[in-house]
Amino acid sequence: MSIKAEATWAASPSTTRGQPTQLSADPKGERLAYANNKSVFLRSIDEPAISTQYTAHTNATTVARFSPSGYYVASGDVSGTVRVWDCVGEGATKGEYHIISGRINDLCWDGDSARIIAVGEGKEKYGHCITADSGNSVGEISGHSSQINSVSIRQQRPLRAATGSDDASLVFYHGAPFKFNTSLRKHNRFIYGVAFSPDGTSIVSVGADKQIWLYDGKTGEAKSEIGGGDHKGSIFSVSWARDSKQFVTSSADQTVKIWDAEAGNNVQTWRMGEEGSVSVPDHQVGVVWPSGRTDNLIVSLNLNGDLTYLNAGTQNPQKVIQGHQKNITSLATTTASNGNQTLFTGSSEGRVYAWDYPSGKAEIIDGEAHSNYISSLAASPKRIHSVAWDDSLRSIDAHAKVFTGTPVNTNGQPKGVATAPDNDEQVAVATTNSLTIYINSQSSKSLDFKTSSPTAISATQSTIALGADDGSLHTMSWDLPPHHNILKDLGSTISTLAFSPDGAMLAAGFASGKISVFDTESWDIKISRWSAHTGRVTSIKWDRDGKYAVSGGLDTNVFVWSVQKPGMRVQRGNAHKDGVNGVGWVEQEKKRVVVSVGGDASVKVWTVEGLE
Repeated sequence: MSIKAEATWAASPSTTRGQPTQLSADPKGERLAYANNKSVFLRSIDEPAISTQYTAHTNATTVARFSPSGYYVASGDVSGTVRVWDCVGEGATKGEYHIISGRINDLCWDGDSARIIAVGEGKEKYGHCITADSGNSVGEISGHSSQINSVSIRQQRPLRAATGSDDASLVFYHGAPFKFNTSLRKHNRFIYGVAFSPDGTSIVSVGADKQIWLYDGKTGEAKSEIGGGDHKGSIFSVSWARDSKQFVTSSADQTVKIWDAEAGNNVQTWRMGEEGSVSVPDHQVGVVWPSGRTDNLIVSLNLNGDLTYLNAGTQNPQKVIQGHQKNITSLATTTASNGNQTLFTGSSEGRVYAWDYPSGKAEIIDGEAHSNYISSLAASPKRIHSVAWDDSLRSIDAHAKVFTGTPVNTNGQPKGVATAPDNDEQVAVATTNSLTIYINSQSSKSLDFKTSSPTAISATQSTIALGADDGSLHTMSWDLPPHHNILKDLGSTISTLAFSPDGAMLAAGFASGKISVFDTESWDIKISRWSAHTGRVTSIKWDRDGKYAVSGGLDTNVFVWSVQKPGMRVQRGNAHKDGVNGVGWVEQEKKRVVVSVGGDASVKVWTVEGLE
């Protein structure tokens, strides 16, 4: 048996309110590079469900840029480290260099793909210029009194570079080696973006003062201010068209604008969000105009992490790519009437997305969403039930992909939610001190736990199983009788539970990494050999036949187990950086497919081969 990677449905770029987010396109205009949490994703522009993930950074990543040759990527993180790695082959790291003692805000390659300037929020210095292959110093970045937000290098000789900073100055450098030439103060607030035109004749700078300035690309002399206050909010990002005649800007006023560099006028404007309303999630914090394309495609990024595809000359967006930005905490799967599979995922920021299999397209669940960490999702025939740390139970219409009804207070922090397989109305919610049954969103009955705290829950049509932090397993009917079956001293805290489809077996995952399978007739342990995880087991799911189970854990591993051959298992290590939080099966006739979610905010699709 083996588990092979079928697809990585990438996380969305990490964003921060009031700060620019850097996007980069490869020279052919085929892929985007961006940072999310501790990973860097290279994502196909035309097929967004196709992506690769670089996970060698040990700190949160901040920026990634393709080299002009298209063979390498340089990426920076909050510790001030820049890593150069292969983006064509296996992603091997070519070099790791410590640049500054703080966050890397931006970096740029020279036209020969030989030198890199990285800038950011240092203590002794705000940037440095190095060779990409060895990390040797080839210049000094000086002239600023505050953190540098953006850097750009002229791709032709003579080499020039420009940096924009929180001190409102643009510093111009001659190279190589790069050294200070002049400082210009045309802006009166933070400069967020600087960019040389592809032909090297001009530089453009944008910033928090809503101004756009053009400079000569060889001398650094200021040429003109354009825009005249057209943008009503901070301008976070700027990117040139391949012909160097136009450039595009993105702003906190929810707009993306194309400008004619020579005439100095606005050519086209897109406004995101509802007309006339102010929407913080629609702040446009990043933009890129891929130079290798001929279809005038522009990709803009909003604060929510949505990538919007725009075409110059066309008013309506081509499409919007959505996904999680933070740790995915829970997963549930459903099958539509047409046979298509839908995955529902919840995250630590309270968002729920629906993913279509096999297209990989994500769609955010509309309506009044959770405001905090989603601890559990459970699927019934027509609904998805969710509980979160805002102490609420919510219901989602699985077909319409929208939250329905009003939030139900759970009277405590929820640990899990479970439903009977064929019942949309009845839901069981475990909190830190009780188990409560809800019928049509109304509390029906409750059972308090005074000496222990529930940690996990699962249910069949007739039975509820509940794990507790004292290492006990409670089983009872949906009537919640005060006296019920309790298995004590199981050795460790139960962290997840899953009944087999026929209800004949119950798999219990423990904080120790062990999995035990119980016979639900006698409650004897049927299988005790599923013990390969080295960290807490976070999720277990059975296939539709009850012959195999998949598990995920904080040790980053995904395992597939066999009931008939308990000693046989198949492993996928390092499935998710920072741990696996949820697993599930996507039932296909000709192949067995497993999905997993985790701390890297991505969804992974795996093909399991060799199962009998």
